[in-house]
Amino acid sequence: MLLAACGKTPPATAGAQAAGAAPATAGEVNLYTTREPGLVQPLLDAFTAQTGIKVNTVMLRDGLTERLAAEGERSPADVLMTVDTGRLLDVVEAGYTQPIDSAVLNSAIPANLRSAEGQWFALSLRDRVVYADKDLDLSGFTYEDLADEKWKGRVCIRSGQHPYNTSLFAAMIAHNGAQATENWLAAVKGNLARKAAGGDRDVARDILAGICDIGIANAYYVGRMKNAEPGSEQRAWGDAIQVVRPVFAADNGGTHVNISGAAVARHAPNRDNAVKLLEYLVGDEAQSLYARANYEYPVKPGVALDPVVASFGEMTIDPLPLAQVVANRKLASELVDKVGFDN
Repeated sequence: MLLAACGKTPPATAGAQAAGAAPATAGEVNLYTTREPGLVQPLLDAFTAQTGIKVNTVMLRDGLTERLAAEGERSPADVLMTVDTGRLLDVVEAGYTQPIDSAVLNSAIPANLRSAEGQWFALSLRDRVVYADKDLDLSGFTYEDLADEKWKGRVCIRSGQHPYNTSLFAAMIAHNGAQATENWLAAVKGNLARKAAGGDRDVARDILAGICDIGIANAYYVGRMKNAEPGSEQRAWGDAIQVVRPVFAADNGGTHVNISGAAVARHAPNRDNAVKLLEYLVGDEAQSLYARANYEYPVKPGVALDPVVASFGEMTIDPLPLAQVVANRKLASELVDKVGFDN
């Protein structure tokens, strides 16, 4: 992992095969992932136990596209796994993936959460929600409502340039247009209780401290906070808030989601095993593991949720195709700077 973090290919015994190494065997698959090791390893262990296929894993904090460019056609990568739709599509658009036609994947994953050409697939969902003081009544809340003057000095959020937020703002552009989104961003900035900074869990911390009443953050952090050690800071933060799933008011929109997702590498030496891994990850067992271990929302309908996540209520996922949202990322980032959101 240290070698991977430095951008060097580790020996086959320590992870993925080195570029140009001996031909791959039928019993392995090489995974390049930017996900935290603790979040994916239980899933990979379960896959190996079920199939006998060994997963050689290279963890990369960043530099995935640079790594693939350097390795070229001799890259040992079979599966590319990332967090954030934009980062996954960056890999696709750079030409480092190949199309997969799998009936299993197509039936398990709704069409708006995968590539129409089979180039990428969502594996789990991260809904962007409202954290709120537990005594507030926010039934029927929309993302557009964050701009209402009644929330002046009452809203907390992390940097507008963070990928979690640019993804949400890009979806706002897709629903409402650029000018309306610019106006909305300016109004939300005017409602901030503090500078847009910190992390998602800081929103819960600051609601407990009385700095703000509501804020935007990812739902899965609440699972971690509410299941933290009793008496710990994080448990106190989680116990101080409720989760409300807003929807977009326009176009009968739903709750905005970002994803963890994966694709099959363009030059995958173990292509069949790569497909098997992706198909396993959308099966009931793996989807349940995503829900229980990571507090993420399953991409496959009907999978049992973690009790904390289930307590948030039913989620209507925004029907916009994620590729359409991602197309607005650059404009969303420009609007964040234009209104001085992080200043």
